[in-house]
Amino acid sequence: MVYGVILAGGKGERFWPLSRADRPKQFLKLTSGKTMLEETIERVLPLIPMENIRIVTSERMREIILNSISYIKDENILSEPSGRNTCVAIGLAASHLLNSDPHAVMVVLSADHLIRPVEKLLNILQAGTAIASVEDRLITIGVTPTRPETAYGYIKLGGLYKREGDSAVFNVSGFTEKPKVTVAHEYYYSHNYLWNSGMFIWSAESILKAIDICRPNLSELLSAYTPQIGSDKETDSRAELYQKTPSISIDFAVLEKASNVLTIKADIVWDDIGGWRALERYKEKDLENNIIIGDGLAVDTYETTIYNGSDGIIACLGVSDLVVVRTDNITMVVHRSKAGEIKKILTKLDENEKTHQYL
Repeated sequence: MVYGVILAGGKGERFWPLSRADRPKQFLKLTSGKTMLEETIERVLPLIPMENIRIVTSERMREIILNSISYIKDENILSEPSGRNTCVAIGLAASHLLNSDPHAVMVVLSADHLIRPVEKLLNILQAGTAIASVEDRLITIGVTPTRPETAYGYIKLGGLYKREGDSAVFNVSGFTEKPKVTVAHEYYYSHNYLWNSGMFIWSAESILKAIDICRPNLSELLSAYTPQIGSDKETDSRAELYQKTPSISIDFAVLEKASNVLTIKADIVWDDIGGWRALERYKEKDLENNIIIGDGLAVDTYETTIYNGSDGIIACLGVSDLVVVRTDNITMVVHRSKAGEIKKILTKLDENEKTHQYL
């Protein structure tokens, strides 16, 4: 059976002040009138029924999810006692699924992606699950680049493995993390690299086997945890699992080491909505390339994003290349070139007890 595993544990700090500790990015309505988590779930419902959806998120977000999205039930959520990156999150979900279904196939998704058209994604997922259900393979979804992006990881294509339906499936020659500008241009124009989307397909058995080979220490911890699933010791055992597990991504821990990795080439519109500059790629602009969300006014103002999530109006005169955001009791003004460095503000706020309330 096919299951959807949605990773929703990120903080979304680059969308501060809209994204806060008690309302991270996946709970924001950035790409439509629905939250990004809702969009992610509803995107795959034609393929995966709601009872087969598992959301891996922090313990403090469990109640927020249950209270904000009516169709999510307690059994849909796997809560993490602390953040330890994607490897243990995926291992946790795989252990739970394999414990109840020895034939479980996992579609692993992130809760903060923009993807269009949905029909193409569903075709890709169907192709991937068809392979993963009968082969010991770890499948990544690689997106055809539309620009020389430096903020994404890349997958180097190997030879064609097979065609599954309308999808071309390739062997993977290697992975590269966020490249420098000149390297990103080389990758883009070579047509031999895909963006690493962070979406994966594999059987629960296959990924746990790969973790055992590549991260035997984590495999031992997961093996010790699994017998406690469903018992009154599960919560304490999960806390111990996370306490002993280092923070590492599934890419570094497993995919870059495993020999059975494939990638499906995805010609789709895909965006990791990572920060304020991402809005420039899909929000409507005025004649001066300004983006105005909420009540805002731009006079003699150019290439500026105005986001007003509060009362009143934001008025800009004679400025350019800014991101101006107001929400609740916070106003942020940052140059567009520094919009990816908002964590510096959070670090300063964290240094002073009086400003913790703004995190």
